[in-house]
Amino acid sequence: MTTLQALILGLVQGLTEFIPISSTAHLRLVPHFLGWSDPGAAFSAVIQLGSLLAVFTYFATDLWKLVLAALASLQHRNLNHSPDARLAWSIAVGTLPISVLGLAFKHFIENDARQLTIIALALIVLALFLLLAERLGRRTRFMHELGFWQIQLIGLCQALALIPGCSRSGSTIMGGLFLGLRREEAARFSFLLGLPAIGAGGALELLDLLKDGLGEAGLLNLGVGIVAAALSSYLSIGFLLRFLQRHGTHWFAYYRILLGLFILFSLS
Repeated sequence: MTTLQALILGLVQGLTEFIPISSTAHLRLVPHFLGWSDPGAAFSAVIQLGSLLAVFTYFATDLWKLVLAALASLQHRNLNHSPDARLAWSIAVGTLPISVLGLAFKHFIENDARQLTIIALALIVLALFLLLAERLGRRTRFMHELGFWQIQLIGLCQALALIPGCSRSGSTIMGGLFLGLRREEAARFSFLLGLPAIGAGGALELLDLLKDGLGEAGLLNLGVGIVAAALSSYLSIGFLLRFLQRHGTHWFAYYRILLGLFILFSLS
């Protein structure tokens, strides 16, 4: 991988991580159609740390409130001490499905599941569920109104992102819409719920890469990819929140369907 390729892939990762069109799919497709080698699941997971940094920066105030609320709940020995405390601990537990399933099927996810046919079908199927969620969801609720088990249901939806092409943001936004969240609230919750999974996945893959030995060029490319992902992620977060205040997720669903059909057509 050249430094230019790392820069481009970092930008692609950041621009597509939080928009419900699947960053994994685009990180697989861009190299494929440009004639580059597949960067691999490990590189894709590590540069997500840039997206993690963007979320911490964009939602610093919200995250600080959740941390303080969680600490206060421990002090009072009551995890349900306040709405923010309940939300913080529910997010922590809601991360378990994707963590457990990710470790259990790690080999399949990093190898067989990266086939373009699987990615194309995942793009299309989740798009149809997004359209269904738009049609059935009431879109009246706020994030703090979610109960513990409702958050766990969205956590299960997030686990769908282990299938390349499904999209972590797409699956969690879909779950939020089915539970009646407003569109922008579903997106905000998607960002917060993804923090533990993105952080843990990226850190584990980074340790594996460092253990195998990257060399100076490899470290430089990773650094370039992470920085590019951080900057483009920050921009995409703001774009998505503003977009969802006025529009639905329909356009993203239509894009997913067209992209999936294009992949299937190109493979045939």
